[in-house]
Amino acid sequence: MSLALALGRRGLGNTWPNPAVGAVIVREEHGAPVIVGRGWTQPGGRPHAEVEALRRAGAAARGATLYVTLEPCSHHGKTPPCADAIIAAGIARVVSALEDPNPEVAGAGHARLRAAGIAVEVGLGAAEARRAHAGHIRRMRDGRPHVTLKLAVSADGKAGAAGRRPAAITGEAVRVRVHRMRAMNDAILIGVGTALTDDPALTCRLPGMERFSPVRVVLDAQLRLPLAGALAKSARATPVWVVAAADGSPDAAAALQAEGVEILHAPALAGRLDVAAVLRLLAERGITRLMVEGGPTVAASFLAADLVDAAALFRSPKTIGPDGVDAIEGMALDALTARLALLCREPVGADSVEFFARA
Repeated sequence: MSLALALGRRGLGNTWPNPAVGAVIVREEHGAPVIVGRGWTQPGGRPHAEVEALRRAGAAARGATLYVTLEPCSHHGKTPPCADAIIAAGIARVVSALEDPNPEVAGAGHARLRAAGIAVEVGLGAAEARRAHAGHIRRMRDGRPHVTLKLAVSADGKAGAAGRRPAAITGEAVRVRVHRMRAMNDAILIGVGTALTDDPALTCRLPGMERFSPVRVVLDAQLRLPLAGALAKSARATPVWVVAAADGSPDAAAALQAEGVEILHAPALAGRLDVAAVLRLLAERGITRLMVEGGPTVAASFLAADLVDAAALFRSPKTIGPDGVDAIEGMALDALTARLALLCREPVGADSVEFFARA
């Protein structure tokens, strides 16, 4: 199951709207277990992990055990049910980490396997599988993506220089780590203020990994995203979704659309977009894992709405000074750290990172 979970992580960020599942097929040969097939959900969500593992195992799957990180599907979607493929292959035993919260499955896959005479065990590796499938679970149960807030803060708790000027807080090792994190999320979100101040690309610019760049989402109620900026100019290569208010300029929308930017609409109050409505909109479009990389205002809006499920807090030994911009607008940093449970702390070059999640 540990191997299945590791294989499933290969798909994080590129299988949405489907979960990134891992599967391993094992049979006994001469009294010892032998792996005869491995699979993980392929880009775009198909083929599913079980089908990939069965394809690799071929005839060796008959009488073997399948370890899988999520309940095999039992419904006809764009592909036939994995449960039927498992039955047809002659698998004798299925060890599944979790029941699928998708109401179209929700135990029906396990039931179909048992009805065919296959031994089914559920729960091995469940805690780690819940973390791996947090995006899928959150989308199915709450109708929104799993949200990870990424912050880089100075030793004195600042995220920018005086006057909201950008500041180089963390080093190159953190940049590499953040690009890896981007590749493991379906989408990345910022506010238009960050786009105007930093002109970020928000892609994964590690060697050979640009094709794993997430969808870029910009909260931009009044459609101020510049046409000449990095995001608009790269929208045809890597998707950019701009979320605007209903009263956003039609001319600005048309100009951005001409560059390949997709315009979405969400309710706004006093000029601020409703972030809960934005998340529902993203979930409807298939996004399961969202990394929020915006500035202090966006971070505060997600925290205030209790929509932060996990956080990566990159800390620098540098100081910015009392005139710097606080990491979270109008809130102390412990508004984040006291709300979530600390999972671990690691060095990242000269800096460090702390990972948090809901308890």
